[in-house]
Amino acid sequence: MASSFAKVMSSRTTGLLMASLGAGAVATGYLMSDNAAISADQRRKLYPPSADYPDLRKHNNCMASALTPAIYAKLRDKVTPNNWTLDQCIQTGVDNPGHPFIKTVGMVAGDEESYEVFAEIFDPVIKDRHNGYDPRTMKHPTDLDASKIHSAMFDENYVLSSRVRTGRSIRGLSLPPACSRSERREVERVTVQALAGLKGDLAGRYYSLTEMTEQEQQRLIDVSCFYKVLSVMGYFGPDRVDNPVSPLLTASGMARDWPDARGIWHNNEKTFLIWINEEDHTRVISMEKGGNMKRVFERFCRGLKQVERLIQERGWEFMWNERLGYVLTCPSNLGTGLRAGVHVRLPKLSKDPRFNKILDNLRLQKRGTGGVDTAAVGDIFDISNLDRLGKSEVELVQIVVDGVNYLIECEKRLEKGQDIKIPPPSNSLGSEQCSFNEGWTQQEKHGHSFH
Repeated sequence: MASSFAKVMSSRTTGLLMASLGAGAVATGYLMSDNAAISADQRRKLYPPSADYPDLRKHNNCMASALTPAIYAKLRDKVTPNNWTLDQCIQTGVDNPGHPFIKTVGMVAGDEESYEVFAEIFDPVIKDRHNGYDPRTMKHPTDLDASKIHSAMFDENYVLSSRVRTGRSIRGLSLPPACSRSERREVERVTVQALAGLKGDLAGRYYSLTEMTEQEQQRLIDVSCFYKVLSVMGYFGPDRVDNPVSPLLTASGMARDWPDARGIWHNNEKTFLIWINEEDHTRVISMEKGGNMKRVFERFCRGLKQVERLIQERGWEFMWNERLGYVLTCPSNLGTGLRAGVHVRLPKLSKDPRFNKILDNLRLQKRGTGGVDTAAVGDIFDISNLDRLGKSEVELVQIVVDGVNYLIECEKRLEKGQDIKIPPPSNSLGSEQCSFNEGWTQQEKHGHSFH
């Protein structure tokens, strides 16, 4: 810098400037302009980590619970190979202190390497969110054999719709919070080309948000079952799919350049759908009206396997490792990334003070039918599995099947004026889910009240 400064000072223009302003002013101005060229990383290191530590005193999320000044000091200046930082990981949790209904995660990954570079904060967050799963010592199972599911035809007097969703990330490309425009467009290109290879009942069409006409957008909105599943994700407003409103999207940087390289693919029957480039590279959904979870999961497994094969044929692969399973943007979706759920009518059970405890012990969670931020409407709830990591896809769907059948049986008993039981707690990393048969004896199942 000294030699550069000397050249500036020796110029004729500088001589005139010094005469009018003085050498001190010129030097100060030069140093200020030179400092502007310092990288963000260098500027950050001008201050101690304690000066950058976020104020989390009013926060209620997993990140806020796990982050300490010592962890922050150790990780603040680290970066992934894609230059993703700790502060970028936690920004969404800093900007969104918590949620009134559930404990949110409060951080995201910018790339696959984030989970290793910042393991000292991600690991305790993962352990907190996933019922004690230890990503350093445990291995995650994967099982997409839908034939193993049983008792998965729900009573349609209670269950209105069924669905299963997951996400997949393409290895070698940054995740949505960190990706460049070119990476995002590459995700779209690779995925859309692969989806064109789907045949039979999975064959369909891609709708780019940048190219979608008003008529096409309205048609998707008018297909209520289809649109509800998309809108309950909370990523866009109630009447448009090109208007991201999710705090997770906006605070983490995932909504940058919206709607560039984003879109929705669905089969002709609108029962198999893929969102491209929202929270994850791809979000895969199988759904239909009614209570046939067996058929929904079979289509989910079959479609997911075919999509992965088509991606691999083009020289790409999904992010996966034996400890974290499938790697996705939010730690809450690691492992299977799977959320199997139903919209179910529970007017009596939902008013019973034991309802929440029953759900907790069954490892289920409830939401309003409009998504995580909404209340139930007309005693209809969105019930789904709480866990994602540590159990396979088959195990998690069976947990939902057994649990929803249990809830329906409770509702039926309350309709008859009979008592219900709180099932014993299920350890999702150890014991099996409590099934309906374990909740009541044979006499009780046939309508006899408790003594």
